[in-house]
Amino acid sequence: MGSRAQRTAFNEWWWTVDRLTLAALVALMLGGIILCLAASPPVAARIGLDPFHFVDRQVLFLVPAAIVLIAASFLSPREVRQVSLIVFLVSLVLVAATPHFGAEIKGARRWLVILGINVQPSEFLKPAFVILIAWLFGESAKRPEMPANLIALALLILVVALLVLQPDFGQTMLIVLVWGALFYMAGMRFIWMIGLAATAGIGLVTAFYTVPHVAQRIRGFLDPASGDTFNVDIATESFIRGGWFGRGPGEGTIKRILPEGHTDFVFAVAAEEFGIVLCLILVALFAFIVIRALAKAMRNDDPFCRFAAAGLAILFGLQSTINMAVNLHLMPAKGMTLPFISYGGSSLISLAYGMGMLVALTRERPRAKLPGEIVIAGSPV
Repeated sequence: MGSRAQRTAFNEWWWTVDRLTLAALVALMLGGIILCLAASPPVAARIGLDPFHFVDRQVLFLVPAAIVLIAASFLSPREVRQVSLIVFLVSLVLVAATPHFGAEIKGARRWLVILGINVQPSEFLKPAFVILIAWLFGESAKRPEMPANLIALALLILVVALLVLQPDFGQTMLIVLVWGALFYMAGMRFIWMIGLAATAGIGLVTAFYTVPHVAQRIRGFLDPASGDTFNVDIATESFIRGGWFGRGPGEGTIKRILPEGHTDFVFAVAAEEFGIVLCLILVALFAFIVIRALAKAMRNDDPFCRFAAAGLAILFGLQSTINMAVNLHLMPAKGMTLPFISYGGSSLISLAYGMGMLVALTRERPRAKLPGEIVIAGSPV
């Protein structure tokens, strides 16, 4: 690597980027390939594909994902906002089009075929939405006279309405939780907190009584004997079979009958073949990325960078937690991927985009000198 004295774009990036976070993200990506190799061949064989079909595609998706992550990490905060605005507008149009032109899968329309490639627009909407909300809350902190909070609320209502039309209640819940966390960080009044919680509760009750598959999943979680809980039961059993150190690579049997073993339930396959120890290592990697990002966000003086980095970290952490909780039967099934581990091109590339922006926003940048402040050897006096 070049020295700090050489003022090239790469050197400036290398000496300011959080290399430990990058290393953790690379470890997750490589772990995703290994677990896809373990979990996907039986799934491919059941549907008449080449045993390594999903592995080959995951490796293929990993190339643009790595490019997107590194490219996004070079962006300045201003460029992060500009790119996110474009991504948000394009994704919003595609999400709005999905209920009309998307293929119906298990009672929902969440996918579009664009140039022969299946794309889930809501995956790209999430990180861009977080950046825009952070931008609005940051402006509200600097200029209280702006109606930024009302605009942020209007954007939330718009995005939630479009996701409910698909319907995709898992992504809806995730976006509402992240929005609420950022609103709380921005100084939300207690009455707003009560209103938001009440609205979320009303929405959940409405979904329970109006959407059959939501009611089925909740009933199945509360009373396993009331419906089909095959996937969750098998996933839970895999943790018992695997024990601490697993049955060994390729020795798992759960993946042969688990329909979504390479996507929603890849964590369960990891538990059976590699044991609870590997699962704890994955949890530690996710926790390390989230805690390190939150710590860096807390020390940032710029309100936008602080809110955006925290929001992206919370989004990443919540999605990871929800997937693992479903695998352990700690909450109803949500159909949500495990970041960088589950198979899926849209998920992989959108997560790379989000984490690339997180790395960009947590880079070490010179702090603006305050009036009357003297800087000696890089330290304010």
